[in-house]
Amino acid sequence: MLFRNTLVLILFAFYFSIAAQNNSMEYEPSKDFPYGRVHPEAPEQLKDFAPLIGLCDCKSETRNQDKSWAKPVDMTWKFKYIMNGKAVQDETLKADGRHSGSIRQYSQDSARWYVHYYSSVGITAQLSAWEGNKKGDDIVLYREQKAPNGMDGYYRLTFSDISDNGFNWIGEWVTRDETFSYPTWKIACIKRKE
Repeated sequence: MLFRNTLVLILFAFYFSIAAQNNSMEYEPSKDFPYGRVHPEAPEQLKDFAPLIGLCDCKSETRNQDKSWAKPVDMTWKFKYIMNGKAVQDETLKADGRHSGSIRQYSQDSARWYVHYYSSVGITAQLSAWEGNKKGDDIVLYREQKAPNGMDGYYRLTFSDISDNGFNWIGEWVTRDETFSYPTWKIACIKRKE
Protein backbone atom coordinates (compact mmCIF):
# COMPACT_ATOMS: atom_id res chain seq x y z
CA MET A 1 0.00 0.00 0.00
CA LEU A 2 2.83 2.41 0.88
CA PHE A 3 4.55 1.63 -2.43
CA ARG A 4 1.34 2.32 -4.39
CA ASN A 5 0.74 5.65 -2.57
CA THR A 6 4.36 6.69 -3.15
CA LEU A 7 4.08 5.78 -6.83
CA VAL A 8 0.85 7.79 -7.16
CA LEU A 9 2.51 10.81 -5.50
CA ILE A 10 5.52 10.54 -7.82
CA LEU A 11 3.26 10.33 -10.87
CA PHE A 12 1.21 13.35 -9.69
CA ALA A 13 4.42 15.34 -9.07
CA PHE A 14 5.72 14.40 -12.52
CA TYR A 15 2.39 15.34 -14.16
CA PHE A 16 2.22 18.74 -12.43
CA SER A 17 5.87 19.42 -13.25
CA ILE A 18 5.20 18.79 -16.96
CA ALA A 19 1.99 20.86 -16.82
CA ALA A 20 3.85 23.76 -15.17
CA GLN A 21 6.56 23.65 -17.86
CA ASN A 22 3.96 23.68 -20.64
CA ASN A 23 2.10 26.58 -18.99
CA SER A 24 5.32 28.56 -18.65
CA MET A 25 5.56 28.71 -22.45
CA GLU A 26 1.92 29.28 -23.35
CA TYR A 27 2.54 32.82 -24.77
CA GLU A 28 5.39 31.78 -27.08
CA PRO A 29 4.75 31.52 -30.83
CA SER A 30 2.81 28.33 -31.58
CA LYS A 31 0.69 26.72 -34.27
CA ASP A 32 -2.39 28.59 -33.04
CA PHE A 33 -0.52 31.87 -32.39
CA PRO A 34 2.39 32.00 -34.88
CA TYR A 35 3.59 35.38 -33.54
CA GLY A 36 2.99 34.63 -29.86
CA ARG A 37 0.83 36.61 -27.47
CA VAL A 38 1.32 39.26 -24.79
CA HIS A 39 1.71 37.70 -21.35
CA PRO A 40 -0.94 39.07 -18.95
CA GLU A 41 1.83 39.96 -16.46
CA ALA A 42 3.88 41.85 -19.09
CA PRO A 43 4.03 45.66 -18.98
CA GLU A 44 1.01 47.28 -20.66
CA GLN A 45 3.43 49.07 -23.02
CA LEU A 46 4.14 45.78 -24.82
CA LYS A 47 0.91 46.52 -26.66
CA ASP A 48 2.63 49.58 -28.24
CA PHE A 49 3.87 47.16 -30.90
CA ALA A 50 0.62 45.15 -31.23
CA PRO A 51 -0.35 46.60 -34.66
CA LEU A 52 3.10 45.63 -36.00
CA ILE A 53 2.96 42.00 -34.87
CA GLY A 54 2.96 39.72 -37.91
CA LEU A 55 4.45 40.12 -41.38
CA CYS A 56 4.79 43.32 -43.38
CA ASP A 57 5.89 43.84 -46.97
CA CYS A 58 8.12 46.91 -47.05
CA LYS A 59 10.25 49.18 -49.22
CA SER A 60 13.57 50.19 -47.63
CA GLU A 61 15.52 53.23 -48.84
CA THR A 62 18.92 54.44 -47.67
CA ARG A 63 21.08 57.43 -48.55
CA ASN A 64 23.86 57.18 -51.11
CA GLN A 65 27.24 58.81 -50.45
CA ASP A 66 26.18 61.73 -52.70
CA LYS A 67 23.16 62.32 -50.39
CA SER A 68 20.61 61.09 -52.97
CA TRP A 69 18.25 58.25 -52.05
CA ALA A 70 19.16 54.78 -53.31
CA LYS A 71 16.64 52.67 -55.22
CA PRO A 72 14.10 51.07 -52.82
CA VAL A 73 14.83 47.49 -51.72
CA ASP A 74 12.04 44.98 -51.10
CA MET A 75 11.97 43.80 -47.51
CA THR A 76 9.87 41.59 -45.25
CA TRP A 77 9.63 42.77 -41.64
CA LYS A 78 8.39 40.23 -39.09
CA PHE A 79 7.43 41.11 -35.51
CA LYS A 80 6.62 38.53 -32.81
CA TYR A 81 6.35 38.22 -29.04
CA ILE A 82 9.21 36.34 -27.36
CA MET A 83 10.31 35.43 -23.84
CA ASN A 84 6.87 33.94 -23.21
CA GLY A 85 5.08 37.13 -24.22
CA LYS A 86 7.22 39.57 -22.23
CA ALA A 87 9.30 41.09 -25.07
CA VAL A 88 9.12 41.75 -28.82
CA GLN A 89 11.54 40.57 -31.48
CA ASP A 90 11.67 41.70 -35.07
CA GLU A 91 13.55 40.47 -38.10
CA THR A 92 14.07 42.05 -41.51
CA LEU A 93 14.82 40.00 -44.59
CA LYS A 94 15.88 42.20 -47.53
CA ALA A 95 16.16 41.34 -51.20
CA ASP A 96 19.73 42.73 -51.20
CA GLY A 97 20.84 40.11 -48.64
CA ARG A 98 21.31 42.59 -45.78
CA HIS A 99 19.24 41.31 -42.88
CA SER A 100 18.78 42.65 -39.36
CA GLY A 101 16.72 42.36 -36.22
CA SER A 102 16.05 43.72 -32.76
CA ILE A 103 14.99 42.58 -29.33
CA ARG A 104 12.64 45.06 -27.67
CA GLN A 105 12.10 45.07 -23.91
CA TYR A 106 10.14 47.55 -21.80
CA SER A 107 11.54 48.43 -18.37
CA GLN A 108 8.92 49.45 -15.83
CA ASP A 109 11.71 50.75 -13.58
CA SER A 110 12.89 53.37 -16.07
CA ALA A 111 9.55 53.58 -17.95
CA ARG A 112 11.40 53.18 -21.27
CA TRP A 113 11.78 50.83 -24.18
CA TYR A 114 15.25 49.36 -24.72
CA VAL A 115 15.94 48.08 -28.23
CA HIS A 116 19.02 46.00 -29.05
CA TYR A 117 19.91 45.85 -32.74
CA TYR A 118 21.90 43.27 -34.72
CA SER A 119 22.69 42.90 -38.42
CA SER A 120 24.14 40.48 -40.95
CA VAL A 121 26.32 43.30 -42.32
CA GLY A 122 28.82 42.91 -39.51
CA ILE A 123 29.06 40.90 -36.33
CA THR A 124 29.67 43.09 -33.29
CA ALA A 125 30.85 42.06 -29.85
CA GLN A 126 28.33 44.37 -28.22
CA LEU A 127 24.87 45.15 -29.61
CA SER A 128 23.96 48.79 -30.11
CA ALA A 129 20.90 49.95 -28.17
CA TRP A 130 18.23 52.60 -28.52
CA GLU A 131 15.83 53.76 -25.83
CA GLY A 132 12.60 55.70 -25.87
CA ASN A 133 8.83 55.69 -25.64
CA LYS A 134 5.60 56.47 -27.37
CA LYS A 135 5.13 60.15 -28.24
CA GLY A 136 1.52 60.61 -29.17
CA ASP A 137 0.79 57.86 -31.69
CA ASP A 138 4.46 57.37 -32.68
CA ILE A 139 7.15 55.21 -31.10
CA VAL A 140 10.40 57.21 -30.87
CA LEU A 141 13.78 55.78 -29.89
CA TYR A 142 17.20 57.45 -29.47
CA ARG A 143 20.88 56.57 -29.33
CA GLU A 144 23.64 59.13 -28.79
CA GLN A 145 25.67 59.64 -31.95
CA LYS A 146 28.00 62.33 -33.24
CA ALA A 147 27.48 63.81 -36.71
CA PRO A 148 30.31 63.34 -39.26
CA ASN A 149 31.49 66.87 -38.36
CA GLY A 150 31.74 65.92 -34.66
CA MET A 151 28.55 67.70 -33.50
CA ASP A 152 26.77 66.00 -30.59
CA GLY A 153 23.35 64.57 -31.31
CA TYR A 154 21.26 61.42 -31.58
CA TYR A 155 20.30 58.85 -34.12
CA ARG A 156 16.50 58.84 -33.82
CA LEU A 157 14.22 56.01 -34.96
CA THR A 158 10.51 56.77 -35.41
CA PHE A 159 7.62 54.42 -36.12
CA SER A 160 4.74 56.54 -37.43
CA ASP A 161 1.35 56.17 -39.14
CA ILE A 162 0.93 52.93 -37.19
CA SER A 163 -2.28 51.05 -37.98
CA ASP A 164 -3.51 47.53 -38.61
CA ASN A 165 -2.69 48.19 -42.30
CA GLY A 166 0.99 49.04 -41.83
CA PHE A 167 3.37 51.75 -40.67
CA ASN A 168 6.26 54.01 -41.67
CA TRP A 169 9.71 54.06 -40.13
CA ILE A 170 12.53 56.57 -40.40
CA GLY A 171 16.08 56.68 -39.07
CA GLU A 172 17.66 60.12 -38.87
CA TRP A 173 20.46 62.01 -37.20
CA VAL A 174 19.12 64.88 -35.05
CA THR A 175 20.67 67.66 -32.99
CA ARG A 176 20.27 67.42 -29.23
CA ASP A 177 17.44 69.97 -29.29
CA GLU A 178 15.90 68.16 -32.32
CA THR A 179 15.62 71.40 -34.32
CA PHE A 180 17.61 69.84 -37.19
CA SER A 181 17.35 66.34 -38.63
CA TYR A 182 19.00 64.49 -41.47
CA PRO A 183 17.18 61.30 -42.56
CA THR A 184 19.44 58.46 -43.68
CA TRP A 185 17.05 55.51 -43.87
CA LYS A 186 13.30 55.22 -44.42
CA ILE A 187 10.95 52.26 -44.67
CA ALA A 188 7.28 52.06 -45.71
CA CYS A 189 5.42 48.88 -44.72
CA ILE A 190 2.06 47.32 -45.59
CA LYS A 191 0.73 44.63 -43.26
CA ARG A 192 0.37 41.27 -44.97
CA LYS A 193 -3.13 39.81 -44.68
CA GLU A 194 -2.71 36.21 -43.61
